Amino acid sequence: MATLRQHALMKVQSRERIDPVAPSLKVSDYFGSLVFGLKEMQEALAPTVFQRVSSAIEKGTKIDMSTAEEVATAVKSWALSKGATHYTHWFQPLTGSTAEKHDTFFDALSNMEKFKGSALVQQEPDASSFPSGGIRTTFEARGYTAWDPSSPIFIYDQTLCIPTIFVSFTGEALDFKTPLIRSSEAINNAAVEICQFFDRNVKKVTPSLGVEQEYFVIDRALYATRPDLVMAGRTVYGHNPARGQQLDDHYFGSIAQRVKQYMKDFEIEAWKLGIPVSTRHNEVAPGQYEVAPLFEEINKSTDHNLLLMDLMEKVAEKHGLKVLFHEKPFAGLNGSGKHNNWSLITDTGVNLFQPSNSARENLQFLCFLVGTIKAVYQYADLLRASIASAGNDFRLGANEAPPAIISVFLGSTLTSILDELEKNGNVKIEKGDNMYMKLGITKIPEIILDNTDRNRTSPFAFTGNKFEFRAVGSSANVAGPMTALNVIVADVLKELKKDIDKEIESGKEKKIAIVNVLRKYIKESKNVRFEGDGYSEEWENEAKKRGLSNLKSTPFALDTLVAKKTADLYKRHNVLNETELHARHEIRLENYIMRVQIESRVMGDLALNHIIPTAIQYQNKLILNANGLKGLGLDHRAAIETIEEVSKHIESLKANVGEMIEARKRINKVEDISEKAKLYSTDVKDAFFEKIRYAVDKLELLVDDEIWPLVKYREMLFLK
Repeated sequence: MATLRQHALMKVQSRERIDPVAPSLKVSDYFGSLVFGLKEMQEALAPTVFQRVSSAIEKGTKIDMSTAEEVATAVKSWALSKGATHYTHWFQPLTGSTAEKHDTFFDALSNMEKFKGSALVQQEPDASSFPSGGIRTTFEARGYTAWDPSSPIFIYDQTLCIPTIFVSFTGEALDFKTPLIRSSEAINNAAVEICQFFDRNVKKVTPSLGVEQEYFVIDRALYATRPDLVMAGRTVYGHNPARGQQLDDHYFGSIAQRVKQYMKDFEIEAWKLGIPVSTRHNEVAPGQYEVAPLFEEINKSTDHNLLLMDLMEKVAEKHGLKVLFHEKPFAGLNGSGKHNNWSLITDTGVNLFQPSNSARENLQFLCFLVGTIKAVYQYADLLRASIASAGNDFRLGANEAPPAIISVFLGSTLTSILDELEKNGNVKIEKGDNMYMKLGITKIPEIILDNTDRNRTSPFAFTGNKFEFRAVGSSANVAGPMTALNVIVADVLKELKKDIDKEIESGKEKKIAIVNVLRKYIKESKNVRFEGDGYSEEWENEAKKRGLSNLKSTPFALDTLVAKKTADLYKRHNVLNETELHARHEIRLENYIMRVQIESRVMGDLALNHIIPTAIQYQNKLILNANGLKGLGLDHRAAIETIEEVSKHIESLKANVGEMIEARKRINKVEDISEKAKLYSTDVKDAFFEKIRYAVDKLELLVDDEIWPLVKYREMLFLK
């Protein structure tokens, strides 16, 4: 009789390849065809109406109801022409995914399709049914979604999707988008003030983001054989396959045909939605891949990343595949992250992290470079909290994922320049474009892009003309960590402006004042800069000497969210108030507890109801074998030893699962949520997960593979 695993493998072998068909050979012919963008608006709206909407998008001004009615009428006509039947407010609650409630355009009373401006601008989902951290209770259900005109409306699966913010009846943000928009405004205000030292024409600075999305793809039938993958998103058990990633032959290798067809399919759909996906390739681990878009304004980039993830899941189902966004779905292999490539762009077209041939522009570049480094140093714990999750805890610190210690990598060229500036910055400065020659600043232009190396163990690295925040988990909504990054840099840039002004007021020439403050900041933040191996024990010890935190577990990292320093920071920039911060702290702790609890229950269920019975069944075979050998007068000691060893591991498994269950019961009585989460980390996950895995691994070495489908995942990783 074939096992479940054998049935799944037969299903894999019999699948037919699906060949996607693009609307045109040229992507430009259909890129953004399902997006109601500025071009569509300009064609559909009266010039005065279009001007008001454009102003709202560019300057954040409010859209009045008469303008909303005009836009709604135009959007409805466009959507119906594209085959849309419903509309929805598409928002990002604190669940980590997106949410939507579909309403039909069709009005039965009038027998017509209708869409009012009020429906475009605002809706009322049930706020009590989403995580609110105590802001809303069951009997206080009212909340609002409100149109975000800065992110384009689009059609997805015959539904008109309107990107919105989500706030409570009392005004608190219940989503990721609202604080991200506020943080973008904060960094705009702070960055423009610095730019004014160098170019009076700069009126706006926009954070730019490109998100490299890593993911695994496995066959859907094999996925269905694994209750742990289905329930927890990762394999809680799994002996390493004989062939994993040790040959280094998967990275950038030839993409398997079935996976390539899947990639082509979701790329076509992404282009229709205006998502500028640009890169695809094999990642390091077998079964692991990456997709990366071009850079966009940070709010739009965040929306596109969430939409892309949803799209990838839907298209995977069509191809008989399952896409895994968990940070560490398979032990012993590389995990998956999002590499967030972040930069600041002026309305004059200048990338503030791009060195140039101009000494003036390079001094501006150094202001933003040094300001960002100081921000990371000053608020390292907040950045660590921003990427903390149960899944990311399994990933950080090995297999090319950065460690939990937050540090900045610059490369030898920039490091030497900052060291030179710190050491010799107060030399006599001469007039003219070459006045920074003595500081080494003019060495920057031609060599930064070529001489800045990559450090895959660095959580925050400068990569030529941007910073790459590598520590973000693959399943995360990037709005969370990017909001934190925007806020901390905005805060230090404000501080930088004040310090430079003080120097100027004391009689210093402007350029000398800037250099003096930069030297001070370089010295103050030097401890966060690190160029070596982030995995080494030496770095852990060195980081401790430098006063850098090493918050390896999510519940301990999240304490930063409720620290006074954090509350003051977010309040200064009007991004999150204390109530909103405490709510996020509670929500994320609850999420951590639930995820560890689910994994714990899956481990217990598989051990008690699948693994142990299977081991006993195999043990009974051995007993029959031993008795048969004994009856024949043959040596049966090996069979007896195996039986005894299986019994030992079965008892160990039973005992540890039982103790883990009792630990959960005890911890669940703890009322303080922070304490409860920490106990789940130490007294459940740390205390039992590896012990139980060890017993299962030992049993796997002893038990016949044909009746042992649960601990193998080698077939999942090699799709053809």
